[in-house]
Amino acid sequence: MRIAVTGSIATDHLMTFPGRFTDQLMPDQLDSVSLSFLVDELEIRRGGVAANICFGMGSLGLTSYLVGSVGDDFADYRSWLERHGVDCASVHISELHHTARFLCTTDQDQNQIASFYTGAMSEARVIELQPVADRVGGLDLVLVSPNDPEAMLRHSDECRTRGIPFAADPSQQLARMDGADVRRLLDGAAYLFTNEYEKALCEEKTGWSDAEILARVGVRITTLGAKGTVIDRKGEEGLHVPGVAVDKVVDPTGGGDAFRAGFLTATAWGLPLERAAQVGNLVAAHALEVPGGQEYTIAKDRFLTRLTTAYGEAATADVTPHLT
Repeated sequence: MRIAVTGSIATDHLMTFPGRFTDQLMPDQLDSVSLSFLVDELEIRRGGVAANICFGMGSLGLTSYLVGSVGDDFADYRSWLERHGVDCASVHISELHHTARFLCTTDQDQNQIASFYTGAMSEARVIELQPVADRVGGLDLVLVSPNDPEAMLRHSDECRTRGIPFAADPSQQLARMDGADVRRLLDGAAYLFTNEYEKALCEEKTGWSDAEILARVGVRITTLGAKGTVIDRKGEEGLHVPGVAVDKVVDPTGGGDAFRAGFLTATAWGLPLERAAQVGNLVAAHALEVPGGQEYTIAKDRFLTRLTTAYGEAATADVTPHLT
């Protein structure tokens, strides 16, 4: 099963300020703020939703096709992804902009001040999917994940026009899209990924009820954090898949991306929806236990042991033949 993953590719610059932002703010001077914070730590991590998802799929042994836009500073990042089984041949290289960057400073109270530089991501709207399909011998599924909003709409439109099944994953871009855009993005999707809040926001923005959305998508997957995942289909009772125990959440960044990686990989293996969600929940647990969205490692024996503990021997028997 050939899966193209479209979406953001970015570098995260994460800094730590040992004090409190609020101690530096003067209430009577908020109309002319000019502050500089001396930080103690700087961590540079590979990120971006599409890249995180492809990394997870590659870690499970499945080659995925990354589709996004980056700058000419992408060489080291490309090498990392390719070493982890990601096909980067369809990544667009901008001649004008740097790869997108997320710059965030966190204080001792976990308050954050952040900026996101879109950069080359704005050129993702020029990417066509047909050349990708031609290069790899056809696409069985395209994931439309958070990206330049115009690119997201173009990709879902092209999938409908060319008859390519697609999965809609609007995530944080729901805040940027109006109702018409959200309806255009998800209508006809084979899969719709959201968390609980995004599910409610989809209904509010589209004006469609829960039942009306289910009538327009094949499968709706709603992640519930530690509580697991719910899978809904039109005319069927919802399926709840419990989460996997995590000893300590080190960093929630990339947890949802890791779930999608596991779910889509298990789907490519031909496993049923419940198994796909179980694999997704377990990969998400791996991501939560380390800092950053691409710092975890899938060790086969440990992965299968945790799968057995969480979901039983039948689940492990189904997954084992596919896990390399």
